[in-house]
Amino acid sequence: MAHIQPRGSFVALVTPMNNDGSIDFEGFRTLLNWHHENGTEAVLIMGSTGEVSMLSPEERKAIITETAKMKPGNMLMYYGITGNNTQTTIDYARYAKAEGADGAILAAPAYICADNDAITDYAMEVLDSTDLAMGFYNNPPRVKTDLHWSDLLKLAKHPNMVVLKESTTRVGQVAQVCAAKPDMAIMCCCSPNLGLVVPTMALGGHGTANMTGNIIPQEMAVISKPWETGEDAFNHRAAWLDNLPMLHFAYSAINPVAVKTLMRVLGMPSGPLRKPLKPLDGARLQAGVEAFRRLGLPERYGFEVNFAAAAE
Repeated sequence: MAHIQPRGSFVALVTPMNNDGSIDFEGFRTLLNWHHENGTEAVLIMGSTGEVSMLSPEERKAIITETAKMKPGNMLMYYGITGNNTQTTIDYARYAKAEGADGAILAAPAYICADNDAITDYAMEVLDSTDLAMGFYNNPPRVKTDLHWSDLLKLAKHPNMVVLKESTTRVGQVAQVCAAKPDMAIMCCCSPNLGLVVPTMALGGHGTANMTGNIIPQEMAVISKPWETGEDAFNHRAAWLDNLPMLHFAYSAINPVAVKTLMRVLGMPSGPLRKPLKPLDGARLQAGVEAFRRLGLPERYGFEVNFAAAAE
């Protein structure tokens, strides 16, 4: 069957946790509704931003089962399904499909550093395993494996492959994919250090698969809107430049330390990081809060700053 391709702001959601470290399912409900109200088109639950590598298999399945029931409106609900091998990834894909997911994102399994042919075959096997919209996250900073654009275009021919999330530093790679006009959405990470967002959107990209939307969803919706008119391009530029301090803050520590710490300070459902990750403190956290204040974001979103919450 034909699948819906995500567009616009595709936010990699944090996994909210209670103070005892258990999963905060009502926190998920609050965040999902908040994103729906603030322009997020799709969410990825249990990506690297969701601390997925530190969740147990039982927690991962419970999160899929419970949050799939919380879908607000037409916002697409995607799930990270990458396991430590091909069969485990297939099992998560089939579980997500059975529980009502709109889609799933897979990456190369971490740590094994498999070559491109092996990971292309792996992705094809997962795509073949169930009739579910899927995307591939090309993320060499996390997993070393770095698929060439020719590998990605092979995956794009599969009817279940609906979105690419590109996380290299190569504008040329994005250009080659865009030039081929594959039948899939082309997105990139939102990190200003990678420098891919503006070129991707200018080349015809369909949005951003972003982490900063956890704290500035309205702004990321503007940055992530596909360029159909000159006004879209100018709005993108203005929002990108205005919000560079928040984009830089979001990546000032390993994902999701900065955003999850700031969310807690702002009173949003986030909870503690799972150890060994530790929250930001001191000057680094203060810099994020000050950037948030200078942009008028506490008033826009109705937040109050509580530094003590970061240490709880």
